[in-house]
Amino acid sequence: MSADPLMARPKVTVRTIREMKSRGEKIVSVTAYDYPTARLADEAQVDLILVGDSLGMVVLGYDSTIPVTLSEMVHHLKAVVRAGPRALVVADLPFLTYQASPEDAVRSSGRFIKRGAEAVKLEGGRRMLPQIEAILAADIPVLGHLGLTPQSVHRFGGYRVQGRGREAADALLEDAAALERAGCFAIVLEGVPLELGREITEAVRIPTIGIGAGIHCDGQVLVLHDLIGLTFEKPARFVRRYADAGETIRRAIASFREDVRAGRYPSCEESYASAPERVEKPT
Repeated sequence: MSADPLMARPKVTVRTIREMKSRGEKIVSVTAYDYPTARLADEAQVDLILVGDSLGMVVLGYDSTIPVTLSEMVHHLKAVVRAGPRALVVADLPFLTYQASPEDAVRSSGRFIKRGAEAVKLEGGRRMLPQIEAILAADIPVLGHLGLTPQSVHRFGGYRVQGRGREAADALLEDAAALERAGCFAIVLEGVPLELGREITEAVRIPTIGIGAGIHCDGQVLVLHDLIGLTFEKPARFVRRYADAGETIRRAIASFREDVRAGRYPSCEESYASAPERVEKPT
């Protein structure tokens, strides 16, 4: 029996992600929140799987990421890790599990690492440096997140593009430089103008992974449910839908309903008998 080609794929690490920028290779990332989506994402050979707190909205039905708890994140992380992905697995620190103190940040990050994450992601720039430095001092890799940071939705007054205007752009550039100096292995740039995405990408030596930040970033990430059409809200401008899984599932369930009501399901072949050799097909 030939070896599984996926198992022959080298394991992606934070070092791999950093080196991809220097080689000019685009980084591909998607979210995953359970075993089957993690398996599928890894079989598609993405580089990074993010167990995002976006699960609050696309899986748990919350209105935002704010209500997501650390225990909910751990539950989904463990399912993703069971898929044994070759991609790098990064877990999102949810709201108020790291902001209060560096000690909180390390404890929360440690829970993720003990359950199989290989890095953590948190939102914020210079004001989060004490937390980032403490996590890194505990030998836990950190993926930064700048721009439209969803946990700051109330401060922003909604989900608004960030970094418009020279002053705001310069502030994000300074934040990105600070995250690089602190030791983050990469930065997610969300909801910033195309030109600013390019500026930041050219200004830092670590990779940028864009989501609504333009084509010039070193990589891209999308929420899997957005990518495959399994969400119910109108997608953001930056989302490209590559499938309509929602409609496929809806039609499948409707067909099942009709077959049950019409007596077409289950058939004899889909039923068990005490003496299978004597079962005859109906004429």
